[in-house]
Amino acid sequence: MEITPQTKIDTLLRNYPELELFLINLNPKYRKLKNPILRRTVAKIATLAQVAKIGGYEVTEFVNILRQAVGQPPLKGGITMEEKFTATPKWIKEEPVAEIDAGRLLAEQKNPLAEVTIALKSMKNGDVLVIKSDFLPSPLIDTFKKQGHDVYALEEDDTHYLTFIKKNS
Repeated sequence: MEITPQTKIDTLLRNYPELELFLINLNPKYRKLKNPILRRTVAKIATLAQVAKIGGYEVTEFVNILRQAVGQPPLKGGITMEEKFTATPKWIKEEPVAEIDAGRLLAEQKNPLAEVTIALKSMKNGDVLVIKSDFLPSPLIDTFKKQGHDVYALEEDDTHYLTFIKKNS
């Protein structure tokens, strides 16, 4: 199996189980890979490009670290990280109607993606939900953007993130 930015973390770890400990040692933000709920849910949709963002790596650099660890030749450039917002959108200043603590849910063996989806279904258009986490939830961000919602992530510090989702549709 060739490792690319589009490779799902679940697929990677099924093909190269030795990379689980490698990733955990590479960056403390990857300790969540040990969580069975995360592995059964988010790991199936999270690409290496998204996992790179969580760890603060440039995508090509991250993929090449993994490729080197299993003896694959490096990728050449041409892959860049998604642009970050340059200005905070005005809509995040609205009072969130719901708040979800992703770390607590994972500790309780619950699926944050499912909990956010349920919360969004009960909200009105224009309502804002905030997710608190100790990692950048890139797979969730991408999922909700694809569903047409506005999403903005804010890094408070290295271990605290706020992700705002404005319901659209």
